[in-house]
Amino acid sequence: MFGEYSVNDNQADSAGAGPAPDSGAVPGNLPPDVASFIGREGELTLLDRVLSERRLITLTGVGGVGKSRLARRAVGRAAARRDGVWWVQLSPLRDPRLLTTTVAHAVGLADHSSQPLDEELCAWMADKEILLVLDTCEHLVSEVRHLAGELLQSAPGLTVLTTSRERLGSPGERVVEVRPLPSEGPDSDALALFRARALAAAPEAAAAVFADPDRTRTAAEVCRRLDGIPLALELAGARLRLWTLEQVAQRLGARFEVLADTRAAHLPRHQTMRTAIGWSHELCKPVERLLWSRLSVFTGDFDVAAARAVCSGGPLAPGRVERVLEGLVAKSVVRRSQERGAGARYLMLDTIREFGHDWLAELGEVRAVADRHAHWYAALSLAADEGWMGPGQVDWYRRMTAEHAQLRTALEHLLAADPAAALEMAGALWFFWFACGHVHEGRRFLERALDGAPPGDAARAQGLWALGLTMLLQGDMGPARETGLRCARAAAPLDDPEPELRAAYLRAVSVLMPGDPTTAIALAGPRARAGHGGHTSGTGWLLCRLATGYALCDLGRYEEAAEEARGLRESCAELGERWLRAYADYILAVAALGLGQHGEAARHVRAMLSGKRLLGDRFGIALGLDVLAAAVAALGDGELAARLLGTGHAWWRTVGRPQMGSPSLTALRDRGERQARAAIGDAAYETAFLGGTEASTG
Repeated sequence: MFGEYSVNDNQADSAGAGPAPDSGAVPGNLPPDVASFIGREGELTLLDRVLSERRLITLTGVGGVGKSRLARRAVGRAAARRDGVWWVQLSPLRDPRLLTTTVAHAVGLADHSSQPLDEELCAWMADKEILLVLDTCEHLVSEVRHLAGELLQSAPGLTVLTTSRERLGSPGERVVEVRPLPSEGPDSDALALFRARALAAAPEAAAAVFADPDRTRTAAEVCRRLDGIPLALELAGARLRLWTLEQVAQRLGARFEVLADTRAAHLPRHQTMRTAIGWSHELCKPVERLLWSRLSVFTGDFDVAAARAVCSGGPLAPGRVERVLEGLVAKSVVRRSQERGAGARYLMLDTIREFGHDWLAELGEVRAVADRHAHWYAALSLAADEGWMGPGQVDWYRRMTAEHAQLRTALEHLLAADPAAALEMAGALWFFWFACGHVHEGRRFLERALDGAPPGDAARAQGLWALGLTMLLQGDMGPARETGLRCARAAAPLDDPEPELRAAYLRAVSVLMPGDPTTAIALAGPRARAGHGGHTSGTGWLLCRLATGYALCDLGRYEEAAEEARGLRESCAELGERWLRAYADYILAVAALGLGQHGEAARHVRAMLSGKRLLGDRFGIALGLDVLAAAVAALGDGELAARLLGTGHAWWRTVGRPQMGSPSLTALRDRGERQARAAIGDAAYETAFLGGTEASTG
């Protein structure tokens, strides 16, 4: 009657970019493959074999040699042999304590339990045939070694591929050194790459070069002087926009001679890479060099608005930043990509960013630019908080997800430099921690911010509320209840009903989930809300309506619950809000089930799941699938109900504790299972349930 319900559409916004074209239907989040990939056939053949024989492989080599690009091509070829291929970019990560959180989020584990996350990640991977890529590990070698060891011990089907400038030093590690491209001879891979990049940068000039055998030999000599290092070749190829090949060769030779002694402390290939970058740096205009150095404060990718706000000043006027940035893109110093829902994004490779940061230190601007970076993202967080409960919610979700690495960097800086601003920013990001799947990380930041900030003000009340929300999702109800009381005390002197209502929501849910709906209504119900006052479309008021609806369902007062939910849904619709509105649909579904209106329940929960998929809300999807299964079972389709329960089980595994340990949620799920088993028998139920568990949660 209702057909198949699927949530297999690759929620790219919450877990990555979705499977790459060459990975077929295999779940994962591989980044897009590079359009042109030259050479490396020997290395790829070796990796094809090693990835099927060994469980821990590390690609080592100097910066710019192409480790990540080779890893991407190799795992794309191996994807068909796996249950999933997951790529974790560690370059932007600066706090080693967030390593496990970063890996868990990348693979789609939005764990909400209060158990150590490494244990939950090990359990989640235990029965899976996964290929996990940890890209750019050299600044986290000991932490990656420890985590990889734990995961490999717990998950017999797991293979880990890392890229690093140095080996991990783990038992059983297979190290594959990525060497520069061969650069000798007129048909070398290095020359082929240089030709490709030169043709992309200056088609006519490059075509003329490679039509002339003598000039081709000059190009081959440039490649040899650059040691065949791909990034150096790309930078040199990009210079043909402005210089003839002969000018490139002459200036490159002069630059190497000048720096031959000053870089003696570096290994030869590292010296070559640094020299090539320095040469490219010298050929930039002064204003381009200035922007290059200031951009080095960004970890991960960024947009032009952030670049303008953070990097302008002095000779670099705000109106010039975008033009200068495009100049750096043309010189291959900065890379540009187009992200879904996030517009144009810009990125500097680590080796280039490190060079820029050295120059930023020489200019004496490290602290000033880091301050501007942190305060820009703090202001962005406050704007997102203001816009979250409105029509731009989905856009804010996508934008803040894209800015995740920058938010971390800003918070880390503010925790040391401006604790009050750190608390304000961490509290403003409540929706990011609570609704976007970053519970563990949010709790860590909020606890640190609350410990470091001065006592007493609105920011502390907000921070306590946000901390309590993370505790609720982790099922840590005792600490959540205590934090709710602390939040209420902090809100009392503020003469503002909104923080009081938010504290009431915390306290209500902390007693509701363990099974006390009566007290929850006393704390958040209509009478309590009226006592606090406040705007009926404020976040606190609406959340209290949500808690009340849940509590009324638990008490079997389904008509009253539906009335609360309809009011909540109407308010959210007026605001243009989606996340909370979907939970109103959930309450309407549960109430309809209680009233025996099973078709109506299925209709409401489908609306709920549609909203939750937009925002990657794994907890909401898991909740909704349980209710949909109960409705379908009550309508007599035991096989579909069993499949839905299996899919729900798979989603609950990505969340942590099934049904959050709530008696009422567990009872609803169990009712659906009993009815499904009664309809089709235990054997058919188990088969259908198992089929449902294989659904993608990526």
